[in-house]
Amino acid sequence: MRTLVTGGAGMIGSHLVDALIDGGDEVVVLDNFLTGRRENLAHRDDSPLMQVLEADVSVATDLMEKVGPVDRVYHLASPASPIDFARYPLETLMTNAVGTRNALDLARHWDARFLLASTSEIYGDPEVHPQPETYRGNASSLGPRSCYDEGKRFAESLAMTYWREYGVDVRIARLFNTYGPRSRTDDGRVVPTFCVQALSRRPLTVFGSGLQTRSLCYVSDIVRGLIALMETRGIGGEAVNLGCPEERTVLEIAEIIAALAGSPCHIEGGPLPVDDPARRCPDIGKAQRLLGWLPEIDLETGLKMTLEHFRAELALSRGAAA
Repeated sequence: MRTLVTGGAGMIGSHLVDALIDGGDEVVVLDNFLTGRRENLAHRDDSPLMQVLEADVSVATDLMEKVGPVDRVYHLASPASPIDFARYPLETLMTNAVGTRNALDLARHWDARFLLASTSEIYGDPEVHPQPETYRGNASSLGPRSCYDEGKRFAESLAMTYWREYGVDVRIARLFNTYGPRSRTDDGRVVPTFCVQALSRRPLTVFGSGLQTRSLCYVSDIVRGLIALMETRGIGGEAVNLGCPEERTVLEIAEIIAALAGSPCHIEGGPLPVDDPARRCPDIGKAQRLLGWLPEIDLETGLKMTLEHFRAELALSRGAAA
């Protein structure tokens, strides 16, 4: 199998690349390294099964020739953290609009199966808990996060239009909060931020009351879900939630990470960001029914592995600064 992964140098993308290569696929990684990192793929540099193309999926005009024939397209390219939305709002919109169309055109041209990595952010600040795929959401098209939320909603609509109009075999994964090794230290999301702060023995920054909830799923579980969604036959045109159905408050997450890091849990408050969701929890009944998928890694185990990654990252950065 020959597979294209856009955004393959990102945290989730690089773990997906590993799983596909380990399964025997030849993998083409397409990334412009705006938010992805070359070091996430460095351990595969000598693999004959990986080809890395540095290009922007939203502006590349010769993708067909550069990529060549493929059997599968995983479209993961997009900035994916609030810090990145603020830095790159137009790039986020264009990647999810023009970039998605370019990736879909490539899948159509090569008659490849297509998977769109969408997001729980399409549900906005939800009024239904947990969130099923049938929930249409409570998102703002005017706020600072809309470049991502509305970009992904458009990408989903575009993918479904290609399914209806051209018969492209598309599948949509709505990914909930995912964490694990290879996250950036400046990612800005809850787990990377708390890990870096706890390991540096700094106060942990909790915005708002800290009672807002997140459901955290370890990256290897998400990768298993992505591959199952791609490879399950007869489910073209389906959108499926992938995430952990266990809600934890942000304060709980801070306390667990501090304890695992062996650091005092000093909390430093901050204002709640605009449009920050109060609750986030997936209904994963559809993933169980269609894919036979459930998360396997418990939170404490996953956080221990993630802390080890950040411990190594911080040691490297300190060594470089010495």
